Amino acid sequence: MSQGYIRTTRNNYLVHASTSGSFELTEIALNVTQPLTEQLRMGAQIFTSQIGGAGDFKMQADWYYLDYRLADWLGVRAGRTKLPFGLYNEINDIDAARVPILLPQAVYPLLNRDLLLAQTGLELYGYLGLGAGGGVEYRLYGGTIFWPTPSTPPGTTLVDHRVPYILGGRLMWDTPLEGLRLGGSMQALRGDANYLIPSTPGGTPDTPYQASLRFLLWFASVEYTGHNLLLAAEGGLWRGDLIVNGAEMTRQVNERHYAMASYHVRPWFTPGVYYSGLFPWVDVRDGRQNYQHDIAATLRFDINHFWIVKLEGHYVLGTADLSTDLNGGANVTSSTLPREWLMFLAKTTVYF
Repeated sequence: MSQGYIRTTRNNYLVHASTSGSFELTEIALNVTQPLTEQLRMGAQIFTSQIGGAGDFKMQADWYYLDYRLADWLGVRAGRTKLPFGLYNEINDIDAARVPILLPQAVYPLLNRDLLLAQTGLELYGYLGLGAGGGVEYRLYGGTIFWPTPSTPPGTTLVDHRVPYILGGRLMWDTPLEGLRLGGSMQALRGDANYLIPSTPGGTPDTPYQASLRFLLWFASVEYTGHNLLLAAEGGLWRGDLIVNGAEMTRQVNERHYAMASYHVRPWFTPGVYYSGLFPWVDVRDGRQNYQHDIAATLRFDINHFWIVKLEGHYVLGTADLSTDLNGGANVTSSTLPREWLMFLAKTTVYF
C-alpha cells in the first residue's frame, strides 16, 4: 500500500491540482505466487489505484499466470504476464524494489501503466550460461493488451476497437564483469479502430472508416550493480504510424533516454539521482513543446523491513510531456505553458 503527495510550480503534472498540492497518488496491491509442482507455479495480483483522474480505485486483475519451467534454458508462461521491456518495466508496480518515486517518465510513463505493464498471451524465457563469457537471459512474448477507448474524430461514430497483436522480446547479457548487464528490448504493437460516418438525409449512405495505429519500440540498456552502487542508462526510439483506410497518414518518432545512479549509504538510507530526456519528434529540437528534460533527486528511508518513506525533487525544462487537459484544456497549448517548473513528491509504502 502506497500513499503519495505531489506539488508542482506553474504546471499541473499527473493530477489536476498538483500546483496546489494533491494526495491523488494512491496504490494498493495484493499478490500471491505459489508453487503447484516442482516445475509448475502460479501467480496473480489484484490492484487498485488513483493517480489523478486515472484508476479511480477500480479493482482489476493486474497480472496472473501459470509458469512451467522445463529447464534453465526454457520455460513458458501463459496468462496476463508482465512485459519485459527495458530494465524496470516489471517493477513499475513495486515501489519497494526501486529508489525513485517516479521512474524516468520518458521511458516508464506512470499514466500509461495499465497499457504498458502486462500483456495477455504467452511468454517463452530462459537463461543460457556462457562459461567465462557470462550468461544470456532471453524473454519472448506475444498476445494482446488492454487499450482504452480511443478518441472519436468529429462527425464519426466508434463501432469497435481492438489490439490484434503485441509482439516483443528482451535479451540481457550478464557480462564477465560481475554486476554489469547489457541488453536490448523491442516491441511491436498494433491497435485498430473502426468508425462510421453517418449518412445525411438525402445524402450518401453510411461510410466505414478504419484507423490503425502501429508502433515499433526499441531500447538499449546498461546496468551496473556492485559495492552498494547502482548505475543504469537506457535509450531508444518509439515510432508510431497512423494508417487510415489502408493509407499511411503520419509517422512520428520519439527519442527517449535517461541515466540514473543510486548509492546504498546505510541499510536505512539510499539517495539517488537521474536525468531523463524526451523528444516527441526526433528531428525537431526547438520550441519548449518539442523537448522535456527532467533532473531528479530522491532520498529513500527504510524505516524498517516493511515501511519505506521517500522524498523526491525534480527540475523540469520543457513541456513535451504535459497534458493540456490538466492545464486549461482547449484554452492552452504546450507551446504556451511555462517552460521551467519544479516538482516535489513524498511517498510512503508499507509491504509485507
